[in-house]
Amino acid sequence: MMNQRLSLSSTITMNNGHKIPLLAIGMGGVGDGTEAPQGETTQNVILWALESGYRHIDTASRYGNEEDIGIGIIKSGIPRDQIFITTKIWDMDQGYESTIMAAETSLSKLQTSYIDLLLIHSPRPGSQKRIESYRALQELVKRGNVRSIGVSNYGVKHLKELMETNPEIIPVVNQIEVHPWNNRKEIISYCTEHKIIVEAFSPLTRGKKLNDRVLVNIAEKYNKSAAQILIRWCLQNNFVALPKSMNKMHIIDNTKVYDFVIEEEDMRILDNLDEYLVAGGWDPSTSD
Repeated sequence: MMNQRLSLSSTITMNNGHKIPLLAIGMGGVGDGTEAPQGETTQNVILWALESGYRHIDTASRYGNEEDIGIGIIKSGIPRDQIFITTKIWDMDQGYESTIMAAETSLSKLQTSYIDLLLIHSPRPGSQKRIESYRALQELVKRGNVRSIGVSNYGVKHLKELMETNPEIIPVVNQIEVHPWNNRKEIISYCTEHKIIVEAFSPLTRGKKLNDRVLVNIAEKYNKSAAQILIRWCLQNNFVALPKSMNKMHIIDNTKVYDFVIEEEDMRILDNLDEYLVAGGWDPSTSD
């Protein structure tokens, strides 16, 4: 169980020895990435987030905002090596050669010589493509273009399939939708067993549960917002939290989660709300 010692600069060490910041600004959109922040909005979100102390940015080629993220990072004046950038290979780019090419495109759009964490966005293109893409990710690490690799939206069967190929580099993370109403027990226990960190996207349920009575009662008890309780719940579960906002105040408020600890009994209450709510509208972890 994590305690108060957490701070905005807290990191967790991945299975390859690299560290990943526990809180990220999520730059995605709804479901498959539509409605992600674009253009100047993206640059502003990046500047606000970096000014507020975030050092981890989570995007994807699918979101169409890598270029503006690159511009925002440069505008911020914060040295590249102090910022952790995650991006992802979209379904259409899966396959060995096309994954390498997609990564090169992301590097150039982000205006960076390396990507901290590159993920396969989803398992949907099928077994052969997944395996080829992951082989390409391992090659990109050897070339020095990518520091760490992982997967997103993988169910247990996709993770097992990957582990059965005996990869030289095992995935450092699986990024999935996680919150108290979709607690992913089975996937998380597989990840824990194999030292794969869980990253929680849509930790705020895309707003769908922010007025939930149980949550609101707990929030009132700690004098915090519902969103802050949900982010803190992630952190205390050792998940990397990826809250998304385009609102400056919310971006700042989402960092104010380090001056309190959710007590064990309240954690238990939150852990028991599971109803398999897919806030993102799609759950690729169930695909073939």
